[in-house]
Amino acid sequence: MIPLQLVLKNFLSYREATLDFQGLHAACICGSNGAGKSSLLEAITWVVWGKSRAATDDDVINAGEKSVRVDFTFIINQETYRVIRSRQRGRSPDLQFQIQTEAGKFRPLTGKGVKATQEKIVQDIKLDYDTFVNSAYLRQGRADEFMLRRPTERKKVLADLLKLDHYEELSLKAKDASKQFKGHSDRMEQSLQPLEQKLQQKGEIEKEQKTVAEELERLQTVRDADKKRLQTLQMAEHDRANWEQTLNRHKTQYRDKIGDCDRLARDIQQNEGKLAQIHEFLQREEAIDCGYRQLKTLQNEEEKLANKFQEYQREKETKRQLEAELVRQSNEIDLQLQQNQTRLDNLAQQEREIQATLATSEEVNRGLEKLQFHRQHVKELERLKLKVTPLLERRSQLQIDIERVQAKLNAKLEQLRSSQQEISERMARIPERRQAYLEVSEKIKECKNKENYQQRVKDKGQERKIFKERLQESQRYYEEQIEQLQQKLTLLQVPEAVCPLCDRPLDEHHRNHVITKTQTKQEEIQQQIWVIREQMATCEGELKVLREEYAKLNKQIHAYGDLQNKKGQLEAELDTADEDYDRLQEIATEIEERERSLNMGNYALDLHAELQNLDREITELDYDEQTLALTRGEADRLRHWEIKQSKINDVRRKQKDLDARKPELLKQRDRLQESGDRLRQDSEIQQQIVRIDAKITEIGYDRNHHEKTRQTLQELKRQEWDRQYYELQEAQKQFPQLQNNLEQLKAALKIRESDRDKVKAELDELGKKIEQMPDYRAEIQECDRIVQKRRRELDELLAKQGRLQQQLTHLQEAKTQHQKTKQQLKEVNRQYRIYQELSKAFSKNGIQALMIENILPQLEAQTNQILARLTGNQLHVQFVTQKAKKSASSRKKTNNTIDTLEIVIADARGTRPYETYSGGEAFRINFSIRLALAKMLAQRSGASLQLLIIDEGFGTQDAEGCDRLISAINAIAPDFACILTVTHMPQFKEAFQHRIEVRKTARGSQLNLLS
Repeated sequence: MIPLQLVLKNFLSYREATLDFQGLHAACICGSNGAGKSSLLEAITWVVWGKSRAATDDDVINAGEKSVRVDFTFIINQETYRVIRSRQRGRSPDLQFQIQTEAGKFRPLTGKGVKATQEKIVQDIKLDYDTFVNSAYLRQGRADEFMLRRPTERKKVLADLLKLDHYEELSLKAKDASKQFKGHSDRMEQSLQPLEQKLQQKGEIEKEQKTVAEELERLQTVRDADKKRLQTLQMAEHDRANWEQTLNRHKTQYRDKIGDCDRLARDIQQNEGKLAQIHEFLQREEAIDCGYRQLKTLQNEEEKLANKFQEYQREKETKRQLEAELVRQSNEIDLQLQQNQTRLDNLAQQEREIQATLATSEEVNRGLEKLQFHRQHVKELERLKLKVTPLLERRSQLQIDIERVQAKLNAKLEQLRSSQQEISERMARIPERRQAYLEVSEKIKECKNKENYQQRVKDKGQERKIFKERLQESQRYYEEQIEQLQQKLTLLQVPEAVCPLCDRPLDEHHRNHVITKTQTKQEEIQQQIWVIREQMATCEGELKVLREEYAKLNKQIHAYGDLQNKKGQLEAELDTADEDYDRLQEIATEIEERERSLNMGNYALDLHAELQNLDREITELDYDEQTLALTRGEADRLRHWEIKQSKINDVRRKQKDLDARKPELLKQRDRLQESGDRLRQDSEIQQQIVRIDAKITEIGYDRNHHEKTRQTLQELKRQEWDRQYYELQEAQKQFPQLQNNLEQLKAALKIRESDRDKVKAELDELGKKIEQMPDYRAEIQECDRIVQKRRRELDELLAKQGRLQQQLTHLQEAKTQHQKTKQQLKEVNRQYRIYQELSKAFSKNGIQALMIENILPQLEAQTNQILARLTGNQLHVQFVTQKAKKSASSRKKTNNTIDTLEIVIADARGTRPYETYSGGEAFRINFSIRLALAKMLAQRSGASLQLLIIDEGFGTQDAEGCDRLISAINAIAPDFACILTVTHMPQFKEAFQHRIEVRKTARGSQLNLLS
């Protein structure tokens, strides 16, 4: 993670702050205790993961404020991301996640809720909160957490940092699985006992089956004799039944013929009614035709008038343009005439002035004498002025300084008024922004509702799809049933066919009964298939509608990301409304104070006092600046006589120039007057206007006639003559067809009545023939009862035989099940042993211990590499994972070591315990181990450790230790894209090229970036 920009608003001690990280490699965050240094880093964890040191979510909001917002932009894996998290007090937070596109704009990756968006952030940046605070963020007070634990507890701390508790969960799951397989094994062993008892009954069942087969053979012989007699009677009865079926068919035909005659009679009646209606409509043919022609005539006339109106408008517009051009050219000529006349008037005025000036020559000479007198007086006063010049210069400087202060006050007052106007304008736009925010929120809500509705449409589509698949499966099932029934019918058509179910011979009566029953069932199934096909067609239509609706909704919610960005911008603008209001009040108060100071002169009081002292000194010197000014003013006032003398000389020269210019101006005036007269009388523009007037008269457009024609046309349209004309044409086409259909229906009715009478005669003849045939149904019924009795006895024996056969089959299945269960029991026992081994492998003494053993050499090498930079190769760390037991009894056993995680520290004097080292040395050891753990955790999470934040206390370091620590940070700097160090020590501040100074003010913590 490489930070680019962090924007804070009302977060902890910050009201408003922006920190740009671009160009920062190794920077120091410095400031006094409580200024807000750590809060700046807490903002990063809160905006990305929603976690901080605050007890509740509302505690991150600045005291007295209602909302908080943090905007963080950073780079991971060469992709630029932006996370915006905001919250209002007492309400749920809002989280936005965005990625920068190639065009430089941010595209939203925000999920449907805060939880989904948070999961998306962790998934994309491949870094969760625990890994971050244990790797990139070396938090204050946690450097010695690993070292202060007992040796037996350090493995657990290391396992927690490495997230090895996942293997503990796997161990518990494996143990639970082994218990399940053990219980399954016990149940399977219990289920084998009933199967073995069943297999012992096989001999008794086979003996009983043989007895049943002998009795079944005897009953079949007796049944065959009864069956032959029944078949003879049934054949005679079958012939009689065939004649009855023929009689029933004739009755059906007779009813159908009667129904056809009734239907044809109704059709004839309907056709005669339609013919009467059409005949009545055709009677209005002349009126409809006349109205339609009148409508068409008026439409053509209205179209011509509309064309005339357009042409009339074009000519009028052309005439207007030409008249405007004529007026413009005429105005230009008039303007030139006015200018020419103005020049002539000026010449006349100049001539009069020249004469008047020449007439004052004597008065000018007298004025020049007075001027010489006053100039002599000024020279005398100026000699007096030399004595008080320094005082006057100082007085002038004081006046300038006072005016400068007044100008600054006015400038500041103008700046305040400008700020007041700007804030007022911004506040005036607040309702508009609030309305836009409400509209955008409503649109976002609509998009979310549409997303929910789209999900419901999708679910409904899935439901319809599943229903369609069920229908297809049912159709295939019914089609298979029809195919099976068709095969049965094919078998039944063969002479001497047997029953398809029990393989028994069928007589003619039972065969016909089975055929009829099978055909009936086949028709019922076919009806079901037709119903299914109709349902499938309906389902396919619904699916099509759902797909179109889903695509339509997908287009409608496409702008969801842009709306989210717009909402964030509007929300940021609205958040500044309260601050603008407070600032406006402050500006108004300040403007009132400055205006009061300017009006009362309550500014630059020391300069005013000094100016009064200088005026008093000048008065004591008896120097009157006013007298000098009046005398000089009088001299200056009389200087106009010199000017007049030079003016008299000038006017004499001007008189000659005027005499040469006046004839040319008179000639130019005559030419312009002639051009104006010619333009208004016979110019090309005037001729075009005359031609256009003639053309307008020739067009002859009458607006009243046009309006009257349009009203008449509208009245005819309301009468719908065009529709009536179209219906008239259709009626003319239908009339001969209906007449022809009526004749055909009458002829068909005569044929159907003849057929009806013929079928009635045949029906009467068949009834007489059937009455003469004998009825064997009673005898057949008695014979059938005997056969049915024999059949029931036979069915009971067959059922018993089937049950015995089924028992034998079940015994065979039980035998197979017995063998299968024994095989499964073997597999279950194998799985039980596997999960037992997995439980041991995933336990603390298994994979976890092995991973720690494999990681410790890497951790030890990284720690010593960093520690060497910090101590100049003076300290060395070694991790010991096993040590010998102390008790004598344990030494006699084979395993005389115990697991531990001791940290052995060696220096130039040998090996010493960690507790004996000074605070500075202990901190360097802790820092080395902590930084090595951070790099290792980042590598295990799949993310490169590009950001390092060191929020630790360096107060335990002496000057040499600080220099080594700074050197170590500079040495590891190439391994990171950005390093941020939090401290308040002066030597640390000066060691970094970039410093981020944090200071506490009345308006919250403030940032200042120094290089």
